[in-house]
Order: sequence, then C-alpha cells, then structure tokens
Amino acid sequence: MVEINGKGVCGGVAFGPICFYRRGQADTSRYTVADAQAEVQRFEAAKGKAVAQLGALYEKALQEVGEEGAMLFQTHQLMLEDLDYCESITGMITDESVNAEYAVQQAADTFADMFAQMDDAYMQARAADVRDVSTRVLGILTGSEGGGIHSDIPVIVAADDLAPSETVQLDKSKILGFITQGGSANSHTAILARTMGIPAVIGAGDALQEAYDGKQAVIDGSAGQAFIEPDAETSARLHKKQDEERGQKALLDQLKGQPNVTKDGQEVMLYANIGSPADLDAVLANDAGGIGLFRSEFLYLESSDYPDEETLFQAYRTVAEKMGGKRVIIRTLDIGADKQAAYFNLPHEENPAMGLRALRICLTRPEIFKTQLRALYRASAFGKVAIMLPMVTSVWEVQESKKLAEEVRAELRAEGVAFAEDVELGIMIETPAAAMISDRLAQEVDFFSVGTNDLTQYTLAVDRQNDTLGRFFDPHHPALLRLLKLTADNAHKHGIWMGICGELGADLDLTETFLSIGVDELSVSPSRILPLRKKVRETEVSGIREGVLAGIMA
Repeated sequence: MVEINGKGVCGGVAFGPICFYRRGQADTSRYTVADAQAEVQRFEAAKGKAVAQLGALYEKALQEVGEEGAMLFQTHQLMLEDLDYCESITGMITDESVNAEYAVQQAADTFADMFAQMDDAYMQARAADVRDVSTRVLGILTGSEGGGIHSDIPVIVAADDLAPSETVQLDKSKILGFITQGGSANSHTAILARTMGIPAVIGAGDALQEAYDGKQAVIDGSAGQAFIEPDAETSARLHKKQDEERGQKALLDQLKGQPNVTKDGQEVMLYANIGSPADLDAVLANDAGGIGLFRSEFLYLESSDYPDEETLFQAYRTVAEKMGGKRVIIRTLDIGADKQAAYFNLPHEENPAMGLRALRICLTRPEIFKTQLRALYRASAFGKVAIMLPMVTSVWEVQESKKLAEEVRAELRAEGVAFAEDVELGIMIETPAAAMISDRLAQEVDFFSVGTNDLTQYTLAVDRQNDTLGRFFDPHHPALLRLLKLTADNAHKHGIWMGICGELGADLDLTETFLSIGVDELSVSPSRILPLRKKVRETEVSGIREGVLAGIMA
C-alpha cells in the first residue's frame, strides 16, 4: 500500500481505479522564422479558431450546467482577445523572429506566473485559465489537440490539475473522485468536485505518479489522503467511514425545508456566500434561505476592461431570477488590496489593505460606481435584490453613497426603466471604526453584515495573507467578540438586523455565541448550510445566553 497526503477540498470516500487524464503534447521548441509577419498571421488564425471552439464549448456547457457555468468560456474568449496577452506574443514573434508556438508558451508562463504570485486565492486560480487558453492555441498550432480519460468504467481521475475546458468535457458519469498533483481550493477541479459533491484531494505533489494508472485506490476527501492498493485494514476502515458519511448526509438531507429555529424558538436566517452565478446550483441544492454575500467583483477580475452596465445587469438578473424571490445581497465591487485588476490603474501602495480599495474607489470614481448601481437597481425588478457597501469607516461615506444611489434611481425613473423601490441598502462591518460607530451607522442603513476576515485583521493588526502569523490571527479573540456584540446591540436598538458573512459564520464552535449575542443571519459556503441548521436546531439559547455574554465581557 502507498499512502499519499494532500489537501482535501471536498469530503467523502471513493473507491476505484486510478485513471490519469491524458493530453496531447505540443512541441514548443524555439526556432527562427524567415517571415515574422506570416508567423503572426498563423498565430492570429489559431487564435480565431480557439475563440470559435470556446464558443462551441459555451453552448455545450449551457446545455449541461446552465448559463452560470457556461460564462467561464465567454471569459476565456475575452482572455484570448486581451491586448496585453496578444501583444506580448506578436511582439516576441516580430522582435525576435521566433515561431508562434514558442511565443505563446512564453506568454502563458509569464501571465500564469503573474497570477500565481498574487496574494488573492481567486486570482491565483486564474493562472490555470491562462494556461488553459494558451494550451488550446498551442494544440491548434501543433496539431496536438485532444485529451481526456479513457475508461469504460467509473474511475478516480488523476492529473497535474485540470483546466476548465477539460473539466466540462469529462463524462461526469464516469468520475468517482479527483486527485491532483497541484491545484488550489479555488481551482476548477475543486469547484467541479464541490459542485458534483464527490471526494477530491489536491496538492498531492510528486507522490502522485503516473505509474499508479490503473491501480485500485481509495481517496478520503475530508482527510486529504489517498491510498494506492489499500490493505485490508485500511479498506475496512474507509468503507465504514463511507457508510457513516452517507448516513450523515441522509440525516442532513432530512433537514431540507426545516426552519432554522433553536429549541427555545429563536430564529436565524441561514444564507449562502457565492463568488459567481456558477455557484447557484449548490446554493439551491443545500436549501439556503437566500444569498448573504454575492462577491460581485468576479465580473471585474475576469475582464480585461471595465464591464459595461449590460454585462453587470445580466449577471445580477440571472442570480435574482434563479433565487425565486429569496433575498440576494450583492456587495458592490471590492477591488483593491489583494484583488487587483490592471485596467483600474491603481497607484502602488506600501500598505494596500489600508489604501484605495472597495468603497473608497467607488466614491473616488463615481462613474464606475454609478454604472454598477444602475445594473443593480435594474436587476431588482427581477427578484429581491439588496445592495451592500464594503469597507465603510465613516457615516459620510454611507450618506454620499446613498446620494449617488438616489441619482441613479432618478435617472432610471426618467428613462422609464423598471426597478424596485424598496431595495435594501446595507453595509459591511469590517473595520473597528465601523463597529464603534455602529449606533450612528444603523440610522443610515437597513442592515449590517460583518466581514469577520477583515474585522479580525484590522482589530488584531495581523495581515491575514501572512501565513507566518497564523497563531496571532485569532478569530475567537475576545476583542472581536465584543465588537460583534456591540454591533448587534446597536443594530437592534435602531430596528435593523445584523448578520455575519465572513468565514467565522460557519464555525460551529461559535454558533451558540452568535445566537446568544443576537446575530440574525449567518451567511456561509453552500455546503455548510445544513450542518449549521443542525447545530441551530440542537441549541437552547435561553439556558446559555447569560453565561456566554458574561464570558465575552469578562
């Protein structure tokens, strides 16, 4: 038996043979060309064919997974048309008289490395997208297109990592699980695994060898382990775990449609966090009561230029319609700090986490903000849309945002464009300043939602991107819990509700604390909805509230 350790990104146990994903091999060796202009034209022709192929993939994905999942291939078409990417290739061909294959490979490496070195996990995952579109062009240039898994029976798919176009072309009925050498929690392999609800282990490194192709294996997605040709004891242990997990899932499924109410009658809203419309199927499958955080910046991060109003509107409308009247809280763009889009041309800053970011960009560049607000209000005609402002520190920021929102509504009325008149406006509590003046802010808005990741960072003065400071980043710190209680008290005093949309909301060790404080809503990853509902329904707040509150203030 061989044991392989990685990182689990989707729980569950899967038994079956290993099957490595096979790709065509493109020769990208460098050589000198006599006619550089003809070589540029060869690249342009290959790019045009790749764009057409991506259009066909979009149509295929549209039928299989809907518009949300298919949008990725439109994004890939935009990547291939990106001026910086294309000019780096044509410039190298022209300046150095090199072949197109070599130039494409060099551009792919440069741009992928740039994304991989960013602090934001979402942007790091875009490195795979760049390699994916470049591999497609290389396959056309060299005639080495094609790839896949070759098996007549269900298998555990193994790979270095899988690109989005590769995942969409897989026969889903033959996938028992995934194991990859690389990848991240935001890679397309991980996203597909979570969407399908099958076990997945990433980051196995060189321990995952092609020599294991065809061998029997078992992967444990929750432990992040794989065993090649497992012995009898390991097989028995993991079969037992598989049966237990299936039983637990069946019990959780029985909670679908049940109210989020404690034993003594305290109700809490359980919503889901999403990064794009592609996450909606998981939201509905896990019976979320609404969307507590829609990170709208994905439309900006995946674009090579400012998305126009219509592009924004279509994405927001899709989510609003699919949620069928349930509340959808859309956060206005949160660009800056660790989420950079080159075309924003933000100045270099020594401390970007405290610099020009989020609402500060919106108020500094109101034309960008108003375009997004117009799209948001237009989408409100198709569902229960709420708007949430990030990175608030002062009352005047909210008041100025409300003024711009009223200007947008007046413009839409004058144009005869439909929108809902009762759109809620809320803010994120992410800074100690916002928490400390939450009594004043509560008089300006309809709800609060606490972003615990940033609130912890700013309260404890610990950079959350710095792995070496892990033990200093304490989301259970009493200072943070006191700020949460203060915020909840001030919200309720002024008749508005308070939620938590940071990762801490899914921490079952703190559920009783949040309920005792009076948190009205918890917004978490879709897969955490049912376990959280179970915890809520098992809790009796009246018997613990006094002790919990005393512990926070002690």
